[in-house]
Amino acid sequence: MLPLFGDERRREINLGGSSSVTTSQAAILNQARARRIERETVRKRQESAVTIQAWWRGITSARRVRQELREQFTGDITGLTGLRCLVLIGQDTSFLDRWAAEVLSQGKWLLDREHWLVLMPQVFFLLIRSVSDRPRSESAVSCLQVLCTLLNPAPAIEALGFSGNQLTVSITEYAVRHGLYQYLARSIQTIGTETKNAPTLPLFVELIYRPLNTLERSSEAFLQCFQSLVIHILTIPLLPNRIPISSLTALSAKLPLSSFSVLLTSIADLVSAIPLQSHVHLIANLYAILPLSSLRTYLQLMTASLSILPAHALDPPSASGARAPAMSWADDDNDDSESEQAQVAVVTSFVPTPRLPPLDARTQKRLQTLPSPSHLNALLKAAQHDRGALPDLVSLLVNLCTVWSTRKDKILSTLLLYGGGGLVREIYREYVRNSPLGKDENMSSLMDPSLASAWPPLLLLTELYTQSLLTMGDDEFFSNSRTSLTLDELVAFSRALFNIVFALYWRDDQMKIQEGGVPGLNIRWVGVRDKITKCLQAIHARDSRKPFMPEDHWHISSQIDMNSFIDAAVFEEQQLDESSAPRALTKRQLSHFSPRLGVLNNIPFAIQFETRVLIFRRFVENDKWKRNGDTRGRIDVSIRRGHIAQDGYDRLAEADLRAPIAITFIDQFGEPEAGIDGGGVFKEFFTSLCKEVFDTDRGLWLANKRNEIYPNPHSYATEPHNLNWYRFIGRILGKALYKGILVEVAFAGFFLAKWLDKQSFLDDLASLDPDLYQGLIFLKNYTGDVEDLALNFTVAIEEFGVAKAVDLIPDGSNVPVTRENRLQYIYLTSHYRLSKQIKLQSEAFFEGLSDMIDPKWLRMFNQQELQILLGGVNAPVDIQDLRAHTQYGGLYDNEEPTIQTFWKVLEGFDQEQRRLFLRFVTSCSRPPLLGFKQLNPLFAIRDAGSDEHRLPTSSTCVNLLKLPRYTSEKKLHDKLLQAISSGAGFDLS
Repeated sequence: MLPLFGDERRREINLGGSSSVTTSQAAILNQARARRIERETVRKRQESAVTIQAWWRGITSARRVRQELREQFTGDITGLTGLRCLVLIGQDTSFLDRWAAEVLSQGKWLLDREHWLVLMPQVFFLLIRSVSDRPRSESAVSCLQVLCTLLNPAPAIEALGFSGNQLTVSITEYAVRHGLYQYLARSIQTIGTETKNAPTLPLFVELIYRPLNTLERSSEAFLQCFQSLVIHILTIPLLPNRIPISSLTALSAKLPLSSFSVLLTSIADLVSAIPLQSHVHLIANLYAILPLSSLRTYLQLMTASLSILPAHALDPPSASGARAPAMSWADDDNDDSESEQAQVAVVTSFVPTPRLPPLDARTQKRLQTLPSPSHLNALLKAAQHDRGALPDLVSLLVNLCTVWSTRKDKILSTLLLYGGGGLVREIYREYVRNSPLGKDENMSSLMDPSLASAWPPLLLLTELYTQSLLTMGDDEFFSNSRTSLTLDELVAFSRALFNIVFALYWRDDQMKIQEGGVPGLNIRWVGVRDKITKCLQAIHARDSRKPFMPEDHWHISSQIDMNSFIDAAVFEEQQLDESSAPRALTKRQLSHFSPRLGVLNNIPFAIQFETRVLIFRRFVENDKWKRNGDTRGRIDVSIRRGHIAQDGYDRLAEADLRAPIAITFIDQFGEPEAGIDGGGVFKEFFTSLCKEVFDTDRGLWLANKRNEIYPNPHSYATEPHNLNWYRFIGRILGKALYKGILVEVAFAGFFLAKWLDKQSFLDDLASLDPDLYQGLIFLKNYTGDVEDLALNFTVAIEEFGVAKAVDLIPDGSNVPVTRENRLQYIYLTSHYRLSKQIKLQSEAFFEGLSDMIDPKWLRMFNQQELQILLGGVNAPVDIQDLRAHTQYGGLYDNEEPTIQTFWKVLEGFDQEQRRLFLRFVTSCSRPPLLGFKQLNPLFAIRDAGSDEHRLPTSSTCVNLLKLPRYTSEKKLHDKLLQAISSGAGFDLS
């Protein structure tokens, strides 16, 4: 019999070829998971329902309890029950106001000490939170009055005796720990600067100073209270503008400023707790509120805040809105350039520089007082009475100059004028002379944090001395004036600076120089290096003009191997030239890429002049070798004898002067002169060209009393056509430097300084305008009232018979010259005459020069050395040196009778005749830079036959003298003198 529903024991077979066991297991698992999720959902729903019910019961119960508390509070407002109820009710403005009003009206206070300690701190916290939410409300006045009473020990002492003071101290400590000053700061800022008559403000101010008058001054709570005051109250923007005058006076009077020194041990932690943007407001408020009686704390706190601010933070914003370093009056300015060149910077970090938000005009006005002469003089005077504060003042001044670079000149000028100008010597003798910085034994530890305290005096002295040299004449410099260092002191000081700066340039880890900074100062090591470099360059410039330093004072040849230095410098220059780095690198950028080129471009005097000349020639030879693959052909140029300058300009102004140039002179008859240009004809062309273009009668150049030429400052010289002439002359001079041709022209030192990107000094003005120089020296030393002289910031110039006044600063005609700004006037006047009047002419000239000579090659020399590089040594012609480096040809040798007679005749020539001879055979009347061994090729004498009627001839292209075999000394003397004095052209050879 078959079962009704089939045999359940029979195994089912899946004919599809796969088992269904797996599918069944998956279905079972899914079902189990679904049931588990459903159970979890039900459980959570039940728990949520329980939670909501509990919350609702709690809310209902709380409302009921709160209502009961309110009823109990109403029944006993000023009693213990009411106080307890007030604490339990919590943040309810109406009840807090009602309680405060009742307490004030009845004058009834809780007298139980135990309950006072427990309840009153909590009530205080409720009250301060309440008023901070509504600081403008008149209803908050009663709460604030109660708060002031709670922090005043007098009522508690009156009610409880001596123990009342302890109760007040306990409440005060509780309040400070729980953010009293944060609530006060929020309240004062919420009120705003427009509602200074708010009735709550005087009470808020009272709450600021009450804790400091209550707490024991030696306690930890007192220190915490002072720290909170600085962090939260003194960083409020426009704090003096928010508080009524009477309250501000009370605040200054009631604050225990004599105890402000408790902060000295915690200033670093204090400053780090203040947001960056708040430091500016702290600085402004410190000046307005804190008197100089707390001098050291004031200085250290101000210094620490300034060191936190980014460099140039206090400079005025640029047109783009970003704060950018503006040029100081003691820097060469380029603000009147027609176009701005792209600036290349070495990127050391991609972290954005922090920027401060725009400052309120009133904050900016208050900050203006920081670098003002009145404030600085007050600080200096106070530091004279508290000698221990002078190092702190020095640190402040260094940071102030860094953060507010546009005011650095005025700051330094004020310091230089203070007390008759003795600050430079005082800082040197007290802090720098015995400083470990710059000593040979400490050179490896320059960046050691243990030397941090030695840096501020050294840097401030460096800045002051650099500034003083701008307006210091040689008479004052060498007169042992109290405004300057003695020469012996200057020798020691400059050597210390030299050691420091060389160590900073010579370091292999230049990234550390770029990124690292001096501890405690807002200045990087690269900035330190730049400041010291600038000072050393100014001192060396003075020494170059009138030497006073010991021999080898500036050299480091004993410390490094010069041969390897030369090879490495040439290699680094070659690598730099082949890299993607731009050609017009600044001196700082060059130092980052190459330590040796950094030395050569920033402190070149560290390397002997002869070595630098050799490096320069190696640079040129490398450049020639690199260009040997060029396919440029020779440039053939015909030049008329009577039109050398014009023909040279017409044919070579746009030519590629690095290509070989062959000159053919055309005589007065229109015929080419004899001779093949092997270099000598070009030298003669160049010499004649220089004689024409540098003629002061042409209008492009003027000469000073020393016959040194400089560009004509007349507006006529700035016309485009004449600027093209300056550019052409620069290219031709570059060609001469490139080929090693000496130029018989002397340039004024201040003009050469423009080639080298160096600064001009007041003393340079003596050679240009002696009368103006003497007038400025008189003004500098004038002891009377400077304003009696009726000077303003203008300079008078005359063109085409018309005199006009040029403003030295914006609206200069309305700015009088005073005692405080006379150094600025002196500098700007000399700078205008020495630099700005010839700015366009100098730029055009240097543009042409740079086409041929890389500017960084020229920066290896100072003005005097560059003049030697251009024109040779203006020294006597040494016949013995010439004879020692002479070659002979034909029948001649050193013992031949005609040669013996020749040297005897040459020895009898005076220096003028010797220079004529030198020009006759080499086309230049000055001896070579490093002696006749450097003449290329060497001077040679070849016999020219036995015809004694012939004159000696020369081939200047090979420095060759063709000398007939004269039999008498007199004939040789007369013929040689006639030849060198004839002034004939190249036909003579």
